[in-house]
Amino acid sequence: MAVPVNIDDLINHRTVESTRIEYKAGFNPEAIVHTICAFANDIDNMGGGYIIIGVEEQNGEPVFPVCGVPKNSVDGILKKMREYCRFIEPLYEPVVQPMVYEGAHVIVIWAPGGYGRPYKASKSMSENQSLKYYYIRKFANTVIASPEEEKELFYASTSIPFDDRPNLAAEVGDLDISLMRSHLKEIGSALYPLSLQMDTLELAKDMQLVNGPPEALRPLNVGLLMFCARPEKYFRYAQIEVVDIPDPTGSNMTERIFTGPIQIQLRDALQYISNYVIKSVTSKDDTHAESDFVYNYPFRAVEEILSNAVYHRSYQIHEPITVRITPEAMEITSFPGFDRSITDEKIRQGDLRARIYRNRRIGGFLKELHLIEGRNTGFPNAYNALQKNGSAPLRLEMDPERNYLSVTIPIQPAFLEKKSEKRRKKDQDYADTILDILYDAPLTLTGLSNTMGYKGITEKLRRTVARLEKTGDVKKEIRGNETVIVRQDGKDPDKQI
Repeated sequence: MAVPVNIDDLINHRTVESTRIEYKAGFNPEAIVHTICAFANDIDNMGGGYIIIGVEEQNGEPVFPVCGVPKNSVDGILKKMREYCRFIEPLYEPVVQPMVYEGAHVIVIWAPGGYGRPYKASKSMSENQSLKYYYIRKFANTVIASPEEEKELFYASTSIPFDDRPNLAAEVGDLDISLMRSHLKEIGSALYPLSLQMDTLELAKDMQLVNGPPEALRPLNVGLLMFCARPEKYFRYAQIEVVDIPDPTGSNMTERIFTGPIQIQLRDALQYISNYVIKSVTSKDDTHAESDFVYNYPFRAVEEILSNAVYHRSYQIHEPITVRITPEAMEITSFPGFDRSITDEKIRQGDLRARIYRNRRIGGFLKELHLIEGRNTGFPNAYNALQKNGSAPLRLEMDPERNYLSVTIPIQPAFLEKKSEKRRKKDQDYADTILDILYDAPLTLTGLSNTMGYKGITEKLRRTVARLEKTGDVKKEIRGNETVIVRQDGKDPDKQI
């Protein structure tokens, strides 16, 4: 089984956070086993982590050029790794793969969060083997869990995240091998060339997308959401809906629905918003000669919030992610709201760092594709993008039960003024049309509506006539059994001499 990430990206922690990577210049069995145990326990549901043997570390960063391990010691280390992993209880075996990086031999150990957690490991690889401890990751360090952390570890172990559970209603054949290969090729994984000789089941096993007994293997939910052509077959409304409402009355509304694998629908929705929603204007500041561009919505903020919604939404709730665009703002809504590990007070302070992650596997794949960045960076990046654009900060809305989260991105003020001017001109043109029609003869409201080509009386027509009546441009009179609208300076055949 191969490690499904690009070695260059991994060593430089481009797609995996540095806290999930441990560099080891040489083979130190005790430290390595303890770290494997900690990654397997995955107390924060981050997806485990990686150990790279043959790379020296200084202040948490790899030292270049990498030192590597002697080529003639690689096989021996691989054999010892299997032996030393027996000191972990219950039995846990990570994925171990030798690789060559810039001419140096390194060994990569991938230790994803385990299904059998909590795990404990012997403190020493040579002394009393009954003395075992629960190891966890704390920041970027491997430590023995305190009594309180042990309780938290047991609590976290009672629930496997939904995206990491097998789907009993699906078959391995529902996974699309071309989508899996495409992902590996895009991220530059060493597994890609090998995948060309594999069938769907073999590749799904190597990417850890299946689980269950050999006679009844089932795809994991993350596999169906990302590598199935039609995930909506198993997850109703697992889609993104973009609704543009340029007029409060709902006229001229457009709606686009994006379906398919969640990473593809996310990219497609972002591309659509970039092409058809995001606009720029040039602004000039007297303090400097250069012109500045401001955007109605900075794309970085939209990208962060929408990607965050795809990452953190619950796929057990049959509601879509909606992007609602009005003349004043863009509102992105997903279900449910923030996890309870983020207190109300922290939300008020803007401290949105989550302690528990709903979809650790989805997050890992999205990071490999550079669709999201490190943990807890989405909202800070969005706030920074809005500030640089001269936009107002985000507005967050949740109900008391946290059933949903709506994030509102206000439109840049320059566009609000521009839209107001356009709206005023549009409203004036509409009013002038009504006055032109009434110039020849008074009409009832129904007659005016029919003349304008409407099937019925619209709210906008009622509102505009009321405004014209208030300004004295028209008045209403009762003639016979009907109420007609009369233009004050227009021709009135009934009053002609």
